[in-house]
Amino acid sequence: MPPIHRPVMLDEVLAWLDPKPGSVVVDATAGAGGHASAIAQRVGPGGRVVGLDRDPGMLDLARGRTEGLPVTLEHSSYDRIGEVLDALGLGLVDGILADLGFASDQMDTASRGFSFQREGPLDMRFDPGQPTTAASIVNRWPADRLADAFRDLGDEPRAKAIADRIVAQRAEAPIETTGQLADLVRGLYGPRRDRTDPATRVFQALRIAVNDELGILDRFLGLAPDRLRPGGRFVVISFHSLEDERIKAAFRSDDRLRPLTKRPVVCGDRELRQNPRSRSAKLRAAERV
Repeated sequence: MPPIHRPVMLDEVLAWLDPKPGSVVVDATAGAGGHASAIAQRVGPGGRVVGLDRDPGMLDLARGRTEGLPVTLEHSSYDRIGEVLDALGLGLVDGILADLGFASDQMDTASRGFSFQREGPLDMRFDPGQPTTAASIVNRWPADRLADAFRDLGDEPRAKAIADRIVAQRAEAPIETTGQLADLVRGLYGPRRDRTDPATRVFQALRIAVNDELGILDRFLGLAPDRLRPGGRFVVISFHSLEDERIKAAFRSDDRLRPLTKRPVVCGDRELRQNPRSRSAKLRAAERV
């Protein structure tokens, strides 16, 4: 089955990453391979793209999309970029890309448990081999820890009430599905007054917690510049303020980097019409000095 995910801001990525024939580029979050395949066509047969992803299912899609191109795919979290490059015998590279969004193929697969729009198990793991799922957090964390996660990672104004309701509900029976959790949150809010589903913030917070997204991003931002050769480009696409603030701070404060984008680059109108999920994407670029 071909991937349904469209690579976000592809033209902007190619412009800011500026891959040249013969160069070596790391796509640290390869996903379905959309960015990797386009970069590989730019670097040509004398170059190389190394693609990393935590999700083996996405790597299967990427293999089909990059077949015949100079692309090496590795099952790895992107904060292990140094270990992967060392294992491949690669030193400094010419460019590093990270697209921090998750793919439509993941979102639209009910069994992955990412979306409250489809009934499925409370999973949310990018890497199905890791032990922690959303269900284990919802059914095991104490109320104060749940509330902190919903508040800090989802900006949820009713974090404590939702956490208390979860604890009360799970005392009667475990909360195991996306529908159960979404209905619990909606029940505290009552009838919807806008287009945003009340469960959105809680699901975001759980996904970030399950996958340690901010911890991995912080480690990656500290490690990646050391793998860039002078003049190498570092491009990161984020999808919410918790990520963007970290990227902006790292690019501005790291003396190994020179920011290239004064403000984040956002999607154009044409892409927004074709792919509404790209509306929150922000791209920042920096150069190794």
